[in-house]
Amino acid sequence: MIPFLTEEYGNPASTTHEMGRRAKEAVELARQRIASLINATPEEIVFTSGATESNNLAIRGACTHRSAKTKRIVTSQLEHRAVLDPVRRLEKESFEVSRLEVFDRTGVLSSEELSVALAPPCDVFSLMLANNEIGTVCDFNLIAELKSRSRSVFHCDAAQALGKIAIDVQKLPVDLMSFSGHKMHAPKGIGALYVRRGTRLKPIVDGGGHEGGKRSGTLNVAGIVGFGVAAEIVKAERSGIRTHLRRLTTECWKNLTTEIDDVCLNGPPIDERLPGNLNITIHGIDAETLTLKIPRLCISTGSACTSADPEPSHVLQAIGLNEMDARASIRIGLSRFTTDEEIDVAVKSIADAVAELRQLNREL
Repeated sequence: MIPFLTEEYGNPASTTHEMGRRAKEAVELARQRIASLINATPEEIVFTSGATESNNLAIRGACTHRSAKTKRIVTSQLEHRAVLDPVRRLEKESFEVSRLEVFDRTGVLSSEELSVALAPPCDVFSLMLANNEIGTVCDFNLIAELKSRSRSVFHCDAAQALGKIAIDVQKLPVDLMSFSGHKMHAPKGIGALYVRRGTRLKPIVDGGGHEGGKRSGTLNVAGIVGFGVAAEIVKAERSGIRTHLRRLTTECWKNLTTEIDDVCLNGPPIDERLPGNLNITIHGIDAETLTLKIPRLCISTGSACTSADPEPSHVLQAIGLNEMDARASIRIGLSRFTTDEEIDVAVKSIADAVAELRQLNREL
């Protein structure tokens, strides 16, 4: 990335000169690398500022284009705010919205409810590939079966899954899929939207017709280059990354249950959830107070994007937790760079802080 931050200032949209052509070549190489990671064609990759923008472009762009049809959207209660908020905006613009409920505490959607919701025509249905808070992974076999009966556009927020779950868009029933570079250690502020060939999408940002007319604006060349390199690394090492994350997740959960009493797992069982994701309820403590006691640990009480929101997690409430339990829950994310030693330090730090808080509660 460094040359494109310090020396190569060319605009990839300005190819009448050498510097612009070098920038364009760097962008197109990154586009190829990202497309290769998900088995897409480079022309199907649209660069954005991140998954939030990609989600907005997918949902609002598809609904704006198709709004004369059904004016109906299907999604779930477990989606990220980057999906729920644009859907809520469209709802205020007279779209009908069906929000699917979950089957149980694992966060799995009811197949019967999903079948009923998708029976009437809809413009878009949007479900995330892997939940950012509780690690539930979407059942694509069911989605493929349902989509075969419908002409709806299927959008999938795959921000959390990229680099942790193998994604092959030729085998998945997706028309639009959103990504964030920083979820697989590319820079923050860069993302992409996969747009299956033939999927019609109206831009939500006008002003120059960049990215095939789907997203105007001068491209973040350095960020795109970093995203492309990260994609290349993940493609070469993804099997080892998944194995490492699965082992660490299992070890972390085992150690937490050994060191802390009255703790339970939110979301699917360890061997069925997104690798690297843990969400736990520690009864008898306030999670926000816990995180303040151990600031050196990067843990949160919900989505990292809404951790400043004082309300309890909407995802945890949707899977059946009451407000007290939701406020006693923390989310722990593990990465490919996390070590066994860091797991040991984290578990001990959490356990010590929990013991101290519970003792204070008993004394009050």
